[in-house]
Amino acid sequence: MYKNASSSVLRAASSRSFRSSLTPSASAAASPCSLLGQRSFSTSSPAFRSLPRWSHCLYSRPSPFRLTSQIRTASPVLDRLEKNFSSMASEHPFKGIFTTLPKPGGGEFGKFYSLPALNDPRIDKLPYSIRILLESAIRNCDNFQVTKEDVEKIIDWEKTAPKQVEIPFKPARVLLQDFTGVPAVVDLACMRDAMNKLGSDSNKINPLVPVDLVIDHSVQVDVARSENAVQANMELEFQRNKERFAFLKWGSTAFQNMLVVPPGSGIVHQVNLEYLGRVVFNTQGVLYPDSVVGTDSHTTMIDGLGVAGWGVGGIEAEATMLGQPMSMVLPGVVGFKLSGKMRNGVTATDLVLTVTQILRKHGVVGKFVEFYGDGMSGLSLADRATIANMSPEYGATMGFFPVDHVTLQYLKLTGRSDETVAMIEAYLRANNMFVDYNEPQQERAYSSYLELNLDNVEPCISGPKRPHDRVPLKEMKADWNSCLDNKVGFKGFAIPKEAQEKVANFSFNGKPAEIKHGSVVIAAITSCTNTSNPSVMLGAGLVAKKACDLGLQVKPWIKTSLAPGSGVVTKYLLKSGLQEYLNQQGFNIVGYGCTTCIGNSGEINESVGVAITENDIVAAAVLSGNRNFEGRVHPLTRANYLASPPLVVAYALAGTVNIDFETEPIGTGKNGKEVFLRDIWPTTEEIAEVVQSSVLPDMFRATYESITKGNPMWNELSVPENTLYSWDPKSTYIHEPPYFKDMTMDPPGPHSVKDAYCLLNFGDSITTDHISPAGNIQKDSPAAKYLIERGVDRKDFNSYGSRRGNDEIMARGTFANIRIVNKLMNGEVGPKTVHIPSGEKLSVFDAAMRYKSSGEDTIILAGAEYGSGSSRDWAAKGPMLQGVKAVIAKSFERIHRSNLVGMGIIPLCFKSGEDADTLGLTGHERYTIHLPTDISEIRPGQDVTVTTDNGKSFTCTVRFDTEVELAYFNHGGILPYVIRNLSKQ
Repeated sequence: MYKNASSSVLRAASSRSFRSSLTPSASAAASPCSLLGQRSFSTSSPAFRSLPRWSHCLYSRPSPFRLTSQIRTASPVLDRLEKNFSSMASEHPFKGIFTTLPKPGGGEFGKFYSLPALNDPRIDKLPYSIRILLESAIRNCDNFQVTKEDVEKIIDWEKTAPKQVEIPFKPARVLLQDFTGVPAVVDLACMRDAMNKLGSDSNKINPLVPVDLVIDHSVQVDVARSENAVQANMELEFQRNKERFAFLKWGSTAFQNMLVVPPGSGIVHQVNLEYLGRVVFNTQGVLYPDSVVGTDSHTTMIDGLGVAGWGVGGIEAEATMLGQPMSMVLPGVVGFKLSGKMRNGVTATDLVLTVTQILRKHGVVGKFVEFYGDGMSGLSLADRATIANMSPEYGATMGFFPVDHVTLQYLKLTGRSDETVAMIEAYLRANNMFVDYNEPQQERAYSSYLELNLDNVEPCISGPKRPHDRVPLKEMKADWNSCLDNKVGFKGFAIPKEAQEKVANFSFNGKPAEIKHGSVVIAAITSCTNTSNPSVMLGAGLVAKKACDLGLQVKPWIKTSLAPGSGVVTKYLLKSGLQEYLNQQGFNIVGYGCTTCIGNSGEINESVGVAITENDIVAAAVLSGNRNFEGRVHPLTRANYLASPPLVVAYALAGTVNIDFETEPIGTGKNGKEVFLRDIWPTTEEIAEVVQSSVLPDMFRATYESITKGNPMWNELSVPENTLYSWDPKSTYIHEPPYFKDMTMDPPGPHSVKDAYCLLNFGDSITTDHISPAGNIQKDSPAAKYLIERGVDRKDFNSYGSRRGNDEIMARGTFANIRIVNKLMNGEVGPKTVHIPSGEKLSVFDAAMRYKSSGEDTIILAGAEYGSGSSRDWAAKGPMLQGVKAVIAKSFERIHRSNLVGMGIIPLCFKSGEDADTLGLTGHERYTIHLPTDISEIRPGQDVTVTTDNGKSFTCTVRFDTEVELAYFNHGGILPYVIRNLSKQ
């Protein structure tokens, strides 16, 4: 009904896509702010406004009641809408179900929109995750931004979801980390300048929903195996990133409604889980579920707390901050039933790697996964968060765990007040969003069903190059040896038989040492996935203790490190007495941040590095992370395995991944006795006992009461107070991007792609690690050349991630991964391509600039799962700055496809069963994409013809999935679209 009734509006002005959602909802209410907790964000530093915990203030907002400021007039229909809009907005369509939530002892918690009051039996069968979307649509319904028809689509989810219908969604808040946060704040600052140049009020560029930014991605493991490692690494972190940190501190004062959590506080997702997550908002007396989008793909970790959250691109998050409703396809929901109980000694990491493999095989891209069943009672909140965290690895938008008694217990454990927890429980029960496993369960409808008996989960790791390539521990030795034999690929290194037993001898600190294929050179307890889970962290401590007691010692040339996700971890490791034993094995705390998991592993010892490179050794890293793509962890570790923290310690002790723990000893202990894994592996009961005695609510309270007080280095940063940023043209960290150069008020319309050259020709599984600048800046790269030309010494290059605020460096680092495989290079691996007109082999950046300078368009050919991995906006911004106009792939990762659209790049999919190879495309052709130049002639998901200069012709599907995305494309991207709408206010 809706689609037909409003088709003229949709085609003329893209309907919702031209709605600038500056109408603040209950999730973005104006000051004064309500209090959900008693603690406040406060510090002597001017970087922090005094803000109550779980509360953000808004001081001004533009009027929502002028359609002419939001929609480019294109139809008489719009004039009629404008006349009716004020009356529509003033009377809420669902005011009849707006009811009071009483307190048990008298008074009220607040008011809320009651789903049961709709008396619609379809709602009772909805998955809990869909109910959150429904409540948001009802609460924000104004028959303009969100219509009654949108609400009906969600209620009728069973029938509408298979049709891929579009709905609007307004998340309650936005979460950032510093790698993605810096470019987001750069863009906001640049947008203010653009508003200024267009003669509009630059202060309209302000977050309209709460924004939390946690600085956690900048610390590197420069110093390890030292009692002083935390302080030493933080000093180096500030030396490298002082300019970035000062910029973020400026942003926390220049922009309203933005909180910045200083460096050294913890990993963003653990801080979100333990502290920032509200579960239920109470804003000016209106209650509603917490929901969040974040610029990190592992934002999904909060799903374990019953908060709907997922990763989006930085550009999409910026639009959300500015009040844009997210347009999303109503997802299918996979019901995943858990039964039974995990066996003794099996960890949450083993479980999540098993779940990842099952869901990857089932196919859950673009879907929600909702967990339920009797097995839930045996899963701690931390175990659930571990599973939810790895949603990107199994491909789902969310891995959702509805709130139940376990959730409430965790909220109390982590220091949330009794009153707050009582309010959360009362609201969720009243709105049929709480699961009580003590009561009979009403059957819910799901798009498909899976089941796992937890008793079948066995110890395992994943690798050596992808997180979903799970290997049972008992099969690891055989799997490793087959990887040595196999041809180069995700499970192969092609090491000749005669070279597989090669030994590389070297001298380490004056003593003889040796490494072989499979030798562990990095062992890191790291990452949000596992460091938030006391059972596996204390389990690692118990393994270290038992190893010390039996006389085992990690070899000194292995780079060992421990990077907790919050200060709470340190507190319970110290209280348990286990940190002492971890230190003895070299797992000293190195800092509070992501470290090795995102490539911030620091340098390994030079003598080890030389032994690896000179002997072509396939060295291994073992880490408790969530990503192990080739080239990510460290350039010299070709094999990278994901494992639980206890197994990280075990593999460090063994010194190799080429071991069968069942039959081979880890080492020789006291009195020459062989020690096996079973001798040092703790029982589930042992771990539970230590968790019970060592993890206490006061630890969480103490940690988070002081979290925003910062540290001396942070508090000493001085920042200007002006609201427009003063760009320093000499800065190599913060640079004004060119996105809005020569921008006018008129949208440019769809761009054509004619006679484009192929910049790169890829196979399957090209990740954002391959595309986006990540890790260290190589000494001979275009980015290095740029820095050297500006007087930056090599030792001060820092990482690409730390320089995300400089578009010049990031454009040069796009497609600069040393392991990238481009078919145009005929087997040569590395960040180069062929400049087709000249036949020269150039760096990708240099080739792209040569095409741009001669006015030539470029496209990219790719295989399946293009853009999988972290939700990096630079994986879209970089190609755009290099001049890429379109990407033609077999399939796209969800967030990356959205990001490409947001930057004005056309995503196209080959038809099923076709790809570049089957069509005989080599990448040496010139490509013309026959896309209409009038936006009204383009439909979401329509077919277009692509032709080449050598006479080939094939059909592709244009992956603009919604009307909103077409509007972004018409405006040249999401940010120009937002600026044009805001500037008309």
